[in-house]
Amino acid sequence: MPPKAKAAGKGRGPEKRKLAEEFPPGEVLTDTGKKSWKLGAPIGQGGFGLLYLADENSSKTVGAGAPYVIKVEPSDNGPLFSELKFYMRAAKPDLIQSWMKSHKTKYLGVPKYWGSGLHEKGGKRYRFMVMDRFGTDLQKKFEESGRRFPRKLVLQLGLRLLDILEYIHEHEYVHADIKASNLLLSHNNPDQVYLVDYGLAYRYSPEGILKEYKEDPKRCHDGTIEFTSIDFSSSVNGVGPSSSAEKTPKRKRAVDYKEEANDETDGTPAKKIIPKKKATLKKTAASPKKKAASPKKILVEMATQTTPGLKRGRGRPKKKADPLESE
Repeated sequence: MPPKAKAAGKGRGPEKRKLAEEFPPGEVLTDTGKKSWKLGAPIGQGGFGLLYLADENSSKTVGAGAPYVIKVEPSDNGPLFSELKFYMRAAKPDLIQSWMKSHKTKYLGVPKYWGSGLHEKGGKRYRFMVMDRFGTDLQKKFEESGRRFPRKLVLQLGLRLLDILEYIHEHEYVHADIKASNLLLSHNNPDQVYLVDYGLAYRYSPEGILKEYKEDPKRCHDGTIEFTSIDFSSSVNGVGPSSSAEKTPKRKRAVDYKEEANDETDGTPAKKIIPKKKATLKKTAASPKKKAASPKKILVEMATQTTPGLKRGRGRPKKKADPLESE
């Protein structure tokens, strides 16, 4: 019996996003505010779009010193649409200027939104967005510097990045893709750094109401794998960066800290738990003749047997002998 023919479209992966075709220099695009922009030469290519030098439309050609860039993608692609939503809500020049004034800062490393719209050519529709022009990225500078930055520069970058994150968080968004290659230097002032690429930006608190996090095991992490936390889902869900500490009883953690403190005070290496004693404890707990000891009692006994500087005995060690309090 011949196999059944598969229905059209079934058994296939998701359709690949289309790449934008290259426009010739001089192409004029009109944004939603009826402002015209002229394209210059392409200067870069993203995953699904092209980046062009641009300027306000005039009889002049767009030269190498153009102050703007325009990002162009096919209209049915998602990343630029997501990025546009962030820029339109949070990156208008008057919003940024107002925040800078209220926080008494000379500049803020968030790119300004200058316009966007749809453009038709050859029967196809393209979405575009106008932004400030930037220079090289921090990753390239890092490589050129032998993969080392001076301490002062690292601190300055950290402060600038804190300002950026404070601003976008106040405007209900998280960036979700922070890395050196997304930190660009200003085209006119290389002492200023800007966080770009908001294609993965997520509006976590629309109208001030936090969105409930729902884990989806079928969905992979967004962003760049090298910079994605393995505990990302836990952190978003309101849990700390590691859940291992929560699984360890408090008494056991206190014992571990005391061992580390004793190492620092008397200079002797930490005493390790002898496997023999562990085996004895397990045997006692599993004995059918005696009642199994509670986990709490076992941990107390372990503490009195393995903690350096403490005598055998029941209950907790005396308060005055606690190295944590002495420090």
